[in-house]
Amino acid sequence: MNHTSTLSPARRAALVAGALGLALAVTPVAEAAPAKATANTAVKVTVTVKGPTSTLFNGSVTTKGHSVTTATGGTHKCDGTNNEANTSAGPTPTAALDDAAKKQGFTWDGTWYPSFDDYFVTTIGGHNGGNAYYWNIAVNGEATQVGGCQLHIKAGDKVAFTWTKVNPAR
Repeated sequence: MNHTSTLSPARRAALVAGALGLALAVTPVAEAAPAKATANTAVKVTVTVKGPTSTLFNGSVTTKGHSVTTATGGTHKCDGTNNEANTSAGPTPTAALDDAAKKQGFTWDGTWYPSFDDYFVTTIGGHNGGNAYYWNIAVNGEATQVGGCQLHIKAGDKVAFTWTKVNPAR
């Protein structure tokens, strides 16, 4: 037997409204989309460049992703979107090195590799490692796993370029 057919139209409307209200009360509300990060906001980081005999730079720089120019590699973007590593532009270790070089007045150079869409830093302050040494890039004490134009850095990070001996194959 259907009991709703014996209800008055007003009573039926109240029942439907109550059921709808209950359904809305227990249905989770979709969370608002997170605010989109401001693209390529400048951040303050500490940059250290340790050469073969001395520290070439140790200080703070304010940096954001930007195009950099080297004698060997030419001019290319260096904003974290390289090699599709990130969808938005932002500050990177190599951009921070470029800003430190401009601030301190030293030069750096790097070979551009189109297949990686990134530089390989070869020379800083006139020091080129050839086959025996290279410039290791680390952020917060951890060697980077991608190129210096692919990794986003954030405010307060410690970026280091360190003259490092190549380990011979064993």
